[in-house]
Amino acid sequence: MSAPVRIAIATRSARATLALGGRLGRLLAPGDVVALVGELGAGKTQLVRGACAGAGVRPEDVSSPSFAIVATYAGRLPVHHADLYRIGDEDELYGTGFGDLVGVDGALLVEWADRIPSALPEEKLTIRLAHDPRRPDVRRVEIEGVGERFASLAKKLGSKSKSRTRSKTRPRSTSRTKSRSR
Repeated sequence: MSAPVRIAIATRSARATLALGGRLGRLLAPGDVVALVGELGAGKTQLVRGACAGAGVRPEDVSSPSFAIVATYAGRLPVHHADLYRIGDEDELYGTGFGDLVGVDGALLVEWADRIPSALPEEKLTIRLAHDPRRPDVRRVEIEGVGERFASLAKKLGSKSKSRTRSKTRPRSTSRTKSRSR
């Protein structure tokens, strides 16, 4: 197995977190497993909504499966969305049929994946979201890909985010500025 790839980025609004999820959704393939970790309100469900949109799921179909535990959405590939917040242990999780969703026809997005880490394969994409204590709209996002497929996903998600940041902060060239003042 290749070494894990870790990327750190920031999203500066709920809309930016949704957009990051959209990029993820466009990259998802059958069998992908994405573990989402973060405190309440960190943006996990927002990221899932974006990923579902990127995978072609209708926005009105997506809801947080806090009480149902698992929801499946139809898009260009099935997206299985699990929320382990209310699960106490592996036995309780087993009763939900969750294990049947790992590595199957669709992609599996798991909120609160850190509650029962043994439920997921070692090779996966893990996205950790955290509030920035100084800026309430900013989320610190750590993306970790373990295994060749997920290392590649982490790099792709990180590179697009970094290039967008650079393009926004790049100073305008003098030729563009002069042509605008004419």
